[in-house]
Amino acid sequence: MRGMDRALYLLQRRVVDIMADLLTKPRRVYEQRIPNDLAALKSQLKPGDVILVEGDQRISQVIRYLTQSSWSHAAIYIGDELRRFNVQVADALLEQHTTEARHLIIEATAEEGVVCAPVTKYINHNIRICRPRNLRRDDLERMLRELVAQLGWAYNTRHIVELGRYFFPVTLIPARFRRTALRHGGDATRQVICTTMLARAFGNIGFPIIPRVKLDEIDAQHTWVGRLLGRNGSRQRALYEPEDPTVITPRDFDLSPYFDVVKFNHLANGRFDYRRIEWVTQAAATPAPPTANDEREARESDQGRVEPSAA
Repeated sequence: MRGMDRALYLLQRRVVDIMADLLTKPRRVYEQRIPNDLAALKSQLKPGDVILVEGDQRISQVIRYLTQSSWSHAAIYIGDELRRFNVQVADALLEQHTTEARHLIIEATAEEGVVCAPVTKYINHNIRICRPRNLRRDDLERMLRELVAQLGWAYNTRHIVELGRYFFPVTLIPARFRRTALRHGGDATRQVICTTMLARAFGNIGFPIIPRVKLDEIDAQHTWVGRLLGRNGSRQRALYEPEDPTVITPRDFDLSPYFDVVKFNHLANGRFDYRRIEWVTQAAATPAPPTANDEREARESDQGRVEPSAA
């Protein structure tokens, strides 16, 4: 019986490896709509920022289908904070990436699990920066300590199997099953997916992403000022339901009212003027100045042309 169990385990691992290899292959066509300015990106990023990525792998396409969103991956920016929590890993990354090791992210990928990488990894991708509003420094440190402790953890392979089942048009999948496919991010203690890892870190410090909020009327304290102003003695309070981190997707950080979208590239300096944009149609309509070769060909054409005789 043990031999059969081991054979089934090895077969399962083989299937997962094949699916992982298939789903993590890059797509043949990827369009970066706006080129990223690396200097502007680095100048705008702060530790704790969530970076959303439109991935270029097949698995990215599946996640985009299931979430009906452009974003398929999420990482958290830590800058040069790694040295405060793990000097050994920080030194290794400094030797490998030199100065780029001062601008690091933590992410969970299907190929490598939980790793640190330079933010330049996604410079040729479509990305968005989402900044948690009013995040306290002590809470940020708690988050970073938790995330750094997870370096080396494995990616949840069950998640790959679930996504592999949905590698066909999303319109054929009932909406309730799309969410189920993305739910398997935390069954095992040391296996994660990218958004589950981040959602847990934010949840552990009480920072909301997309919670359910219920407004509840409560009795207010009666004061002589309130009675004078004719107030009814009640007020509303917001009750937040804890989120399930296993169903958080990259899109949720984008939609969250508790995260601000940070503009960078040519919008970062605040000097953007739409009236100075050079549109492609205008550039095409403006004739280019003649070159020396054009002028020479024009003269040769004039010399070889025969003028018609006068009647």
